[in-house]
Amino acid sequence: MEARDSQILVMCALLDGPMHGYAINTAIEEMIDDRLGPGSLYGALTRLEAKGLIESLPGQGRQRPVQLTAQGREVVERELRAMARVADSGLRRLGIRPA
Repeated sequence: MEARDSQILVMCALLDGPMHGYAINTAIEEMIDDRLGPGSLYGALTRLEAKGLIESLPGQGRQRPVQLTAQGREVVERELRAMARVADSGLRRLGIRPA
């Protein structure tokens, strides 16, 4: 899975609210029936935080929850809308009517 894909999955998981790494991976597994490896997950978190798309919240022990920033919500919405257009186009080309 490419880094950008991992970042989109993490941001989609965070649309439900703040979460820590394990909870994010559980949410991703519910979405795509697969989990990110630790390097992919924590690499995505590091990149998203560096871009200002997520922010850390105070945590307890090793669990450090993160949440989307306002900019992160805008970016994930824009990306999801673009992905939906691609999916609709691809489905039409397969002869399937998009939902």
